[in-house]
Amino acid sequence: MVFYKIDAVSEDVEEKFELSNRRAQRNFAEELAEKSETFYRKSKGSCFAFVTNIRDDKVSFGMLMRVNGDEKNWFEKYEKLLPFKLKNIEFEEVTFRNILSTLKNACHSSYIFDDEHILDDFEINDISGYGSIVYGENIIEDALSKEAVFKIAEQNLVSGTLTPELNRIYSENSPRKFKGHPVHYIVKNDSNDSRKEIYRTLLAALYNNNRIQNKRYCFIDFDSDSRVNTKSLETHYKINVGGAIVIRYETDVDCTGEYNSRGCDVISKICEVANKYKNNVLTVICLPVASTKIKEEFLLHFGSTAFIELYEDVVFKDQAQEYLKFKAKQVKIKSDKKLTSLSDDSGKGYTATELNRIFDEWYNQKLRSTVYPEYKEAIAAKAKVKNEKPKGSAYERLQALVGLSEAKKVMDQALNFYKAQKLFADRGFTDDHPAMHMIFTGNPGTAKTTVARLFAQIMKENGLLSKGDLYEVGRADIVGQYVGQTAPLVQKAFKKAKGGVLFIDEAYSLVDERDGLYGDEAINTIVQEMENNREDMVVIFAGYPDKMEGFLNKNPGLRSRIAFHIPFEDYTSEELCDIARLIASDKGVKLSDDAMKKLENIFESVVFTEDFGNGRYVRNILEKAKMTQAGRLVSMDLSEITDEDIVTLCETDIEEPEINPNKQLQRIGFAV
Repeated sequence: MVFYKIDAVSEDVEEKFELSNRRAQRNFAEELAEKSETFYRKSKGSCFAFVTNIRDDKVSFGMLMRVNGDEKNWFEKYEKLLPFKLKNIEFEEVTFRNILSTLKNACHSSYIFDDEHILDDFEINDISGYGSIVYGENIIEDALSKEAVFKIAEQNLVSGTLTPELNRIYSENSPRKFKGHPVHYIVKNDSNDSRKEIYRTLLAALYNNNRIQNKRYCFIDFDSDSRVNTKSLETHYKINVGGAIVIRYETDVDCTGEYNSRGCDVISKICEVANKYKNNVLTVICLPVASTKIKEEFLLHFGSTAFIELYEDVVFKDQAQEYLKFKAKQVKIKSDKKLTSLSDDSGKGYTATELNRIFDEWYNQKLRSTVYPEYKEAIAAKAKVKNEKPKGSAYERLQALVGLSEAKKVMDQALNFYKAQKLFADRGFTDDHPAMHMIFTGNPGTAKTTVARLFAQIMKENGLLSKGDLYEVGRADIVGQYVGQTAPLVQKAFKKAKGGVLFIDEAYSLVDERDGLYGDEAINTIVQEMENNREDMVVIFAGYPDKMEGFLNKNPGLRSRIAFHIPFEDYTSEELCDIARLIASDKGVKLSDDAMKKLENIFESVVFTEDFGNGRYVRNILEKAKMTQAGRLVSMDLSEITDEDIVTLCETDIEEPEINPNKQLQRIGFAV
C-alpha cells in the first residue's frame, strides 16, 4: 500500500466554502465526503482520496492506494468529481501514522464519513490495541544518487559485501518494472547507527531501481522475550506491501535455554508472516555480529527464501587511520597523532564499529581538553552509576528461573563489586579484577548449564567480560591420547574461551585413577591458565556434589583459585510444579487443574528417588504428555474440538513413570 499527502491551489474554493456561513461549511464538507465515497466505489476499493484541510486558496488531500503506481491518474479521476478546480498539485508519499492522523482529522471536520470504516475496508485496522506491535516508520531520502550510494558504502566500511550487491541492484540487465523480490537481506552489525546507515543506503538503492515501490518503510524491534501478535504483524506487512519491513532482532542471546524456547518461537512467528508476503514486502533482518545460531534459526524458518548477508569490512592500520581522520573531518576537528596512534597495531584488524568506539572516546576527550578547555577537569556524575540496575535481559531471565537463590546471590555480589569500582576508584577502592572462577555442584537437570550461559551473558552486558560466550568442554576435548597432547589442547580451549566462560562439565572425569597420567597434566595446565586469564575469563567446573570434592583435592592450587562454590540443590515438589507451569507456558499450552494435581502427586513421590532428573524430568513428562494429547485429539470428532482443547493438557495426558523401588531414598525433612 502507499499513502500520499497532496497539496494544491484552488481559486474558487473560498467561494464554494463560504467561510462566514457555518451551515454552508457543514453542507459543503458533507458534499466533499460524498464525493470521496463515490470515487472509492468507482475505484472498486482500490483508492480512497479525501480532503483534509481548506485554508484560503490552499487545499490539502490524503490518498490511500492498495497498489503502487498511477497515483496522478487516480487523483485526476477524483479531481473531476470536486466542485472546484485545482492547480499546482504536489504529491508527497507519507507514513501510515501520517495518513492515520489525517483520516481522523478529516472525519472530525466531516470531510469523510467514517475513518474506521476506511481502515476496516483496507484491512489495516488491527495495528493498535492490546498486544499490538510497537513500530516506527521512515521515508527513503530523495535524490540519493548512484555515486552517493556507493560512496556511503565505502565510507562506512561495508563495501566488501554491500558494493557487490549495489552492483547487482544497478545492473543494466535488471528489469525496470517491479517483478518481486529475488532476495531478502540480513544485516549483521553491533552499532545501531552503522546498521541504520547500511539498510537506509540499501533501501535507497532498491527504490531508485524499482526493486521496491514505496519510499515508506517500517522498522520493528524484537528480542527473544517479545510477545509476537501475529495478527498485528500481518497487518504491518499488509500496510507495507510494495515497500520494506526492517526486523531489528535486538539480542545477542542464541535460541537456546534449558526451560525457555520463546526466542525460537518469536523467530518462527516472524518468519511465518514474512514468508507469506515475501514477494510483495522486502524483509531486512538486523542481527548482532555474534548471532550465528539466531541467523541459522531465521534461515531455517524462511526455508527456500534467498538472503544476502551484509556486514562490516575488516581493515588494517593504514585504512583504519584514514577512516579515523575522515570521522574527525566530519565533525570539523583536526585529527592528531593521538587519534591515529589508537589504531597503530599493524597486525590488528578493525571494523567500523570498533573504530567508531575509538573515535568517540578521542572525540569526547578532545571536546573537554581543546574545544571546551574549561571542562577539562569535569567528571561524570556518579549518582546514575549508584542507582543503575543490571543491564540486559539475561539478568531478568536469571531472576525468573525457579529457585537457584545461591546462584542469584553470587551474580549480585559480582555486579555490586563492579559498581563499587566505578563509584570509589578515586577514593582508594581497589581497581583490580578479582578471579571469578566457580564450581557448580548438583545433580542432572538442576539448571547448571543454563545458569552458566546466563552468567556469561550478564557479565558481558554489564562490562565484566568482553565477549560473554559460553564454551563448553569435557574430558575428550582437553585430555590427549598421547604424551604432550594434553597441555596444547587445554591452552587451545582457554584461547577460544578468552573473554567469556569456559564451562567444564563433569570436571572430575579429568582425574585418572592413578597419579601422573594425562588427567593430572590437564589439571596442572588448567590451574596455570586460570591464573593467566583471570582478568577477562571465568572458568566454571560442574558435576555431582560427592565427586567434585575429590576433584578439588587433586591439585592444591585448584581450590585456592576458585572464588565461588555454588550448590544447585534438587528441586522440591513445589519448585517442580513451578517449572512445569513455566515449560507449559513457553510451549503455548495450559495445564488443567486435574493435570496439575496429578503432576503434584508425581513430583511428591519422585523427589525421593535417586537421580530422577529434576528439570529434565519435568520437561520429559510434558513432552510425552503433548504426544499423548495429540493421539487423544486425532481420535476425537474434529468438529467437536475447540481451540481450548488444543492448548490444554488434561489429566489423562499425564503418564506417571514407573519408579524403581531400589533407587528410593530415605529422607527426613528437606534434602541437602
